[in-house]
Amino acid sequence: MTDRLRAVPAPTMHLWLMLVLTFTTGINDAVGYLGLDKVFTGNMTGNVVVLGMAVVGGSGLPVLGPSLALLGFLLGAAIGGRSLRRVTGAWTAVTTVLFAAVAAVMVALAVVLFVAGDDPEHGIMVTVTTIGAVAMGIQAAAARHIAIKDVTTVVVTSTLTGLAADSVFGSGKGGGSGRRFAAVLLILLGAAAGAALLKVHLGWGLLLAGVLIAAATGVGEWHRRAAVTA
Repeated sequence: MTDRLRAVPAPTMHLWLMLVLTFTTGINDAVGYLGLDKVFTGNMTGNVVVLGMAVVGGSGLPVLGPSLALLGFLLGAAIGGRSLRRVTGAWTAVTTVLFAAVAAVMVALAVVLFVAGDDPEHGIMVTVTTIGAVAMGIQAAAARHIAIKDVTTVVVTSTLTGLAADSVFGSGKGGGSGRRFAAVLLILLGAAAGAALLKVHLGWGLLLAGVLIAAATGVGEWHRRAAVTA
């Protein structure tokens, strides 16, 4: 089994790992939107739309949470970009550190929610979504550096565009359709999993996301080292 995994080409391995992270984004966004005052931690397009509707007033939609999540995501992406600015190669030791930090943050936020109970105060919810958005910004920047086409781990709009545009109903090129479909399906399944776990407790979704990100990070680092020593 180990030899088989070691033989997997880096681009293929990275694709699998980015798809796992895409699944966790679905979980995080479901928890944020359904359980934490309608705030997306990964899908910033969603936050922009929520803000646009909220500023009109009378919609009952939040302003503070999405605003802070947007700023947090930008901060996280800047941190990731700064960390990787002189790094060459796709998956590196720096990439591992960044993804590991994201996993640690998710687990820590899950613990906060478990301690806060089933009905956390608004301040706790805003804090969790803001810090979660910082983590997702870091993840997005690291995924961007790895550069698996159409798999950003945080959004699927461009992925859907490519899927439809290159389909038999579009240009007919069809390249990357499997990868694109998998990304869309996994973020959908992640959102469904996050919504289901909310019925148990707010913290379970973030805990599962943290564990999966940590597992993907461990496999990615192991594969990187195996390739170096091969």
